[in-house]
Amino acid sequence: MPAAIGSLLFMLVGCALLAMHAMTNPATLPIDQRAIFEAEPRWVFAASAFGFVAGALGSLLLLLRHKAAEPAMLASLIGMVIWLAGMFATPGFRDLLTADQIAVLLVVVALTWTIFSFARHSRQRGWLRQPS
Repeated sequence: MPAAIGSLLFMLVGCALLAMHAMTNPATLPIDQRAIFEAEPRWVFAASAFGFVAGALGSLLLLLRHKAAEPAMLASLIGMVIWLAGMFATPGFRDLLTADQIAVLLVVVALTWTIFSFARHSRQRGWLRQPS
């Protein structure tokens, strides 16, 4: 139960950060942050939004011990991998990222993988069930 609560909190923080990012006016940002903001392709942002929203749903299902948590967390992981790959595949964007920002991206994907693995393990152990 604590792991499910932690995963839900992690995904909800990601959703909140995405909402803040979506509502940001680039003109209010410092020049270096504005360059990163403007270089990010919309599809990369959409992949992260998909990953975090699917992750929040999957984490909620995990908390409710529902079998659908595993496929939802797999969808989240796929979204996060596409997000990470998109950042590295876009040279104008990738070249603006600092080592710290890249480390955060890798940690987010690693945590998403860990939550997916936990959901898979929970299903295999019979801790997740179909609703009645």
